[in-house]
Amino acid sequence: MAFLKPDEIAKLTTETGTKKANLPIPSILSLGFLGGAFISIGYLLDIRVTASLPKDWGTFGSFLGASVFPLGLILIVLAGGELLTGNMMAVSMAFFAKKISFGRLVNNWIWITVTNFIGALFVAYVFGQLAGLTSDGPFLAKTAAFAQGKVSEPFWPSFFSAIGCNWLVGLALWLSYGSEEMSSKILSIWFPIMGFVAIGFQHVVANMFVIPAAIFAGQATWSQYIQNFVPVFLGNAVGGSIFVSLLYWVAYKPYFFKELQESELKHRKLSERRRKQL
Repeated sequence: MAFLKPDEIAKLTTETGTKKANLPIPSILSLGFLGGAFISIGYLLDIRVTASLPKDWGTFGSFLGASVFPLGLILIVLAGGELLTGNMMAVSMAFFAKKISFGRLVNNWIWITVTNFIGALFVAYVFGQLAGLTSDGPFLAKTAAFAQGKVSEPFWPSFFSAIGCNWLVGLALWLSYGSEEMSSKILSIWFPIMGFVAIGFQHVVANMFVIPAAIFAGQATWSQYIQNFVPVFLGNAVGGSIFVSLLYWVAYKPYFFKELQESELKHRKLSERRRKQL
């Protein structure tokens, strides 16, 4: 299996983040919707697999759920989609490398947040509520248990849990960028995502699905969701942008500085040639 070295992954991540930050609005609307929907489908699969398992299976049941949850990110990476937590890593890398402005970064995060939320709400209501996949029997109980576990955490535990989540999600994407074959990309994604789900870390887009699914079933409230959204969003932002992008930016800064210097030198030479021609 062909793969890239870490410094090469850093360069590719920067290029990917730059492309993401400059996507046209129609692409953001469709790909952001798909990103939120795909993560929600992965979470829905987790619920459907684990809800009816015997209680004496203990944490093995949690492992089974965690093992199928990565379907969402696999679909995003291989089929196409934009995910907020992934962009918190990739677009931040482009910002640190001075490829985009801070305003462009914020604009991308806002648009992807909104479109991911719409995609997640669609799955929660249409599949969860209208199709009855999270609104009845053990599936309702499991959905409510997941949601209450999220909203019952105080601000700071939610914040730090979210840091751990997006540290792993960011690394899943980082590894997938370094993989050149579809099968190796799937393996690169599966292990970190399975890990964060099994541990119980909080993911802002996954919560966009499971908490509203519980709300639609009368098992949670929107005020509880908002109180959960803020610390989890902030923690995910720190996990992806600081613990992945910034740390790797610092590690490979000489590599980036060399590239920036070469680019600036080429630009100066081109400008001088144009002035001489004039």
